[in-house]
Order: sequence, then structure tokens, then C-alpha cells
Amino acid sequence: MISRQSRRSILITRASALALIPVLAAAPAAAQDAADLSGGQPTSVGEVADPERAAGATGGVQDIVITAERREQRLQDVPVSATVLSADDIARRGVEDVSDIQQVSPSITINTVNRSTFINIRGVGLSQSAPTQSPGIAYYIDGQLIPQDFFIGQSFFDIGTVEVLRGPQGTLTGQNSTGGAIYVRTPEPRYNDFSGYLEQTVGNFDAFRTVGAINWGPTDQVALRLSGIHDERDSFTDNIGPSPSSPGDLNLDAIRANLALRTSDRRLLVNVRGEYFDQRTSNIPVKPFTGSLSTDPFEIDYDAITFFNQRGYRLSGEVRFDVTDGIQLRGITSWQDGYHEDIADGDRTSTTPSPQGRVAYGRTDLENWINEVNIISTGEGPLRWVLGAFRLDGKVPVTLLRDNNSRVTFNRSNSTIIAAADNRSQSLFGQVNYFLTDQLELIGGLRHSWDRQVYVQSVLPGPPGPPATNIASSTAWTGRLGLNYAFTNYINAYATASKGYKAGGANLGRGVPNYGPETNWVYEIGLKTEIIPRHLRVNGALFHSRYRDIQLVSLLDGLPLTQNAARGEAWGAELEVTGQWGGLGVNLGMGWLDAQFARDVCINNTNNPAGTPSLCPSANPAQADELVPAGRVLPYSPEWTINAGLQYAIDLGGELSLTPRVQWNYIAEQITTPFPGARTVLPGRHVVDARLTLDIGERYRIEAFASNLFDETYVASLIQNTSSANGGFIFGAPRQYGIRATVRFGDR
Repeated sequence: MISRQSRRSILITRASALALIPVLAAAPAAAQDAADLSGGQPTSVGEVADPERAAGATGGVQDIVITAERREQRLQDVPVSATVLSADDIARRGVEDVSDIQQVSPSITINTVNRSTFINIRGVGLSQSAPTQSPGIAYYIDGQLIPQDFFIGQSFFDIGTVEVLRGPQGTLTGQNSTGGAIYVRTPEPRYNDFSGYLEQTVGNFDAFRTVGAINWGPTDQVALRLSGIHDERDSFTDNIGPSPSSPGDLNLDAIRANLALRTSDRRLLVNVRGEYFDQRTSNIPVKPFTGSLSTDPFEIDYDAITFFNQRGYRLSGEVRFDVTDGIQLRGITSWQDGYHEDIADGDRTSTTPSPQGRVAYGRTDLENWINEVNIISTGEGPLRWVLGAFRLDGKVPVTLLRDNNSRVTFNRSNSTIIAAADNRSQSLFGQVNYFLTDQLELIGGLRHSWDRQVYVQSVLPGPPGPPATNIASSTAWTGRLGLNYAFTNYINAYATASKGYKAGGANLGRGVPNYGPETNWVYEIGLKTEIIPRHLRVNGALFHSRYRDIQLVSLLDGLPLTQNAARGEAWGAELEVTGQWGGLGVNLGMGWLDAQFARDVCINNTNNPAGTPSLCPSANPAQADELVPAGRVLPYSPEWTINAGLQYAIDLGGELSLTPRVQWNYIAEQITTPFPGARTVLPGRHVVDARLTLDIGERYRIEAFASNLFDETYVASLIQNTSSANGGFIFGAPRQYGIRATVRFGDR
């Protein structure tokens, strides 16, 4: 029998070949082509020497801009494994919400559960949610960090670019991160321009989605962009119970404004942004593990009247000032205010009342004030650098009420939790990029973080008692070291070592110990190439991560409990291919991951209150832990994530073109907790989408689409039991189809 270590070595060898051998095999030919195009002289890692490349050759791949290092750079020049989607990519690939990103980028999984969105990259991020826990993936919208995982989905409309950065972002990214970062950017207002668009979608399940934007730039110094969305859809699931609610429906309204100002010499740039969103649903359809009256995955039988509403706004101001020709000062301040409230059917059925959690009410508010300042070198010399400071002040009040005696509506609480978290995160950071030669770049970054959380629990279940206050503090040094070498203008190789950190925090409950920070060291090598210049781009990466003090959430005595698991280790490989030859376009993304617990550890298992006391004696008699042996797979770490797409633009003459596209996404089996079982394993799934797009010049587009074309039934997310409601299955969307029409107007 092949040992686990031998199997890992075999898989690593295979993945290495998959990611890098095609690139290396084609490197000599690509190098010769590049030398011919650049006059035989390699160019600087950070430069774009070929004007045709910078503009994007007709019928070829476009140069991609990334902002991972606080400045605009070509993706091919930045030593980081990343997927970057342009506005056209987003439209062509049908990326309409945050969860769709996992269908077009390797090594990422996104699971939406109740109010939370769990994003994991390379098996690192967030597996369950607690009011005091920080996400392991930093999520940004227009430079604003969104620190709570339950408020990241409402702004996904009128998008300009999406950047998915894989691996720890422990130097330049917000509150730090152990797994990666996602940067979402909306289109910048354009000066001296009046233009806009209106996009209308109709589909089955009574889907009706309207998105529009207007750009008004009256002068060379003032520009305003307004955009908005109305999105409504019936549920995919039928509620056959007595409740009139229809969990799974959607009704979202949101608006956004971006005012851009600049001086005549363009040394001062100011952006003032505002956004408001209002999302109303009947909560989500959870198929209970047991007790349902129907075996149909898209039938539930609720008796409680349920809802789930989110409302809030964000305001931000960003200033960029060129202090000198080579130094820029950047500052951004953001105020975020919102809440969500919901009522859930506690047992998820209309059968005999359960002794607990019949009807539950919850409300969470948030107030975040976030400030960041950067000093950035903008010159083209050999030394380039970024210095910065970051601070977050946030308040998160939580109210959870449970009515154990009602079946339909919430009347009176039998179990009450009232608590509030006061969070503060501060850091100083800097990164230096130094070009020893035109080809060799050295990267060094360092960050020091200070985090403090005060968790005041005013009311808790059980006998009356004084308020409980838990205070958690943590600090850490993180950073990055790397080498980046440009063999030619079309072939870059890099090697990096980076460390990410996620702050510790406080647990709910009197006398429950705090949990500490988690860290992740990742060692990575990669190649970025254009095997056929301007037509075939192939990027690959190999990595090894050492994951320490992993934060895992379970349920103890009806309350969320976060514990630090021991250690995890992962080996992985990624490959991304983009090709464009005239009307023919192809894309492929593959991620392979072998992520396991590195040591035996005893932690709480929500689904087994008895634990394994013979193997895991606990100092706390109320806490029965269970053994997790070394070698068990880490949560949300599928072995394979694959996406592929093929499209061809057919010229019909005049201004008409017809583009059929088909794309496929595969995510292998995942485990949602450290304990595999029927209630914790997400089976692998294949999803195929297709669309047919008719472009009439640059102003009109009509598209017919079908997502989940073969109507595969699959479990998208799993919910564990909580203090307020039982767990169950959330099934992925069935086949959806419809028509989308877009009209563009104005100067562009």
C-alpha cells in the first residue's frame, strides 16, 4: 500500500509537471520570439516595452492591470498567483455575484450560509462564522476593506475588475490575511464624457434584474458616475408547509455614486464614494438533515413566517496627491453602517414542535470606521517602495432571541443573548522593490499588527448573572520576501516566502477562554509567460504552506465556540491558461491541493456532544472534545478546482457578431468541519453554463444564457446546528435560463 507521504510525493510531482512543464518546454521558442520583438534586449520587470502589447493586439490577449502592490502594474510583472477579470470577462463568463467567482478562478471556494459568506483560498479562510471572528480572506471594494463576511455581497454590480490574490497578503492588505485577498473595483468616472448603459435581464423563476449607470464628466476636472441595481427572483424551492413565506427568494435594491475631482495639473485626485443597499428575502431554504415531509431537495415544509433583511450604507473618501514627481501620498477613510435581522424556523419543518429553537430572531449591527494612509514611490528608478499605516475601529452589537413555545411567529424569548464586540486593529507596513538589474527584482515587505477586542455579553442563557466582559489582544510581525526574474519581456519567474496572520478574539459565554491568532507561512515558485506572444498566456505556480493555530468554530452548549486547532500543512499547484486568436478565445484554470492536519489535535465537534473523552480528556467538564488525527483533510480544501471556457466570435458582416460560449466548472469533494460525515461532506460537482451573444456594434448586445445547463442537483453549502436553528443542506441553483439586453449611449 502506498503511504500518505509517498502518495503526496507522487501527486506533487504530477502537479509540478502539470503546472510548469508545458511552460518550460515552450520557453525557448517564446524567448526567441520575445527577443525578436524587443530587439534582443530584455526589458525591466516592471515595464511594458511593446506599445502594441500595452494597447492589446487586435484578436489577441489583452494586458491585464493589477493593483496588488498599491500601484497599477501588469499582472505578468507582479510575483503573485492571481486571477484578474475585466468587465468584459465578468460579462462573458456570467459572474453576477460574489459566489460566481469560484467558477472562474482556481483554488477558491465560496459558501453562503445564512448571513455569512465563507471564502477560502487554498483551503485557508473561514469555515464557520462567529460574531468576533475575522475572515482569513481580505475583501475590498474600491479600496475599502469589508471586515465582516456577511456584508460583502450587496455591492456586486457595475463592476470594472475583480482581482483574486492567492496566498497570504501579510504586508500591504488591510487587516492582514492568512489565505489571500479579493479586490473588487467599480469603473472610475470619466472626465469630458457623457455616457452610460442600461442592462435588462429576464429569466425563469420570474427573474428580473436591471442594472444601469450614467457617467457625467462636464469638464476635465469633474466627473460623476451613478449606478444602481434592482434584482428580484422567486425561490428555487417550494415551501409545502403552512407558512406563507418562500425562503430562497430575492429582492435587492442598491445605488452607488462616485464623484471624482482633480486639479488642472493632475497632481491632486479626489474620489468621494457613497453606496446604499436594501436586500429583502424570506430567508434561505435549508433542507433539514432529518424530519422533512418531502425527499425532493427543492421542497421544504416550514410553518414559521421567516425573513432575512439587510440594509446599510458605505461612505468613503480617497485622496491621491503627487508630493513630487516621484512620490505620491494616498489616503482613504471609510465609514460603514449596516444591519441584518432575520427570523428562522428553528427545526426547519412543520412536524411536531422540537423542544428548542422553534422560532428564532436575530439582529446584528455593524459600525466600522477604517483609515489607511500610504506613501508610494511613483518613479521608474531601480528602487520602488510603499509605506503605510492602517486602523480599523468597529462595533458589532448582536441580539439573538429564541421562542421555544411558538410555531408561526416570534412572541416571547425563552433564551436571550445580547452582546457587543468592540474591535480595534492597527498596523504599520512597508514594502521595497529593488531592481538589481533590468531583469532581477528583489522584494521585501514587513508589517506589524496590533489587534484588540472587547466582547461585552450583557445577557446570556441560563441563570441571571452580571455582564461578562472578555478582552483579547494579539500582535504579530508578518511580511514577504521574494525574487522576480524577467528572462524576456514575455517570461517571468518568481520565488516568494510570505506570512499572513489572523487576529485572535473572545468567545461568547462566562468563563470560556479566548482563542489566539492563526498564522500561515507560504513558500511559492511560479512562472508567468506568453508562450505565443499576444495570443497564448500560461501562468503556473507551486506552493507549500505551513498553517498554525487554525481557528475553528463549533457549538458548545448552544453557543459558538472558537478554538485553535494544532497545525496544518498543504502542497499545491495552479495553472491558468488564456488564449485568443482572432474570434477564438479559450481559458483554463486548474488548482490541485493536498491540505491536511499536521498533528493530532482535540477540538469540539458540534455533531458529537459526547466527544471522545478517553482520547481527549478536558479540563472543562462541559466541553467534550474529539480527536482529529494527523493526516485528516483540512476544511474547505478540495483536491481539485477546475474551470474551462471556449468561445468563438463569428463575424456576420457590418457591425454584427455572434459569440457562442460554453464553460465548465468542477469543485471536488470538500469537508466543512474537521469531522467527516453525512452532515459535513460536500460532494464534488460539475456545472456547465452556456450563452449566445449577439453584438450590434458597440452600443447594443443581446444575450441568451443558461446556467447549470444540465440541471445538476448538488449541495452548495451545509449548515451545522446552532443555538437558534437546526442545520441542513442548501442545494445549488437548478437550471436557470433567460435573455439579457444591453444598450449603451453617449460619447463612448
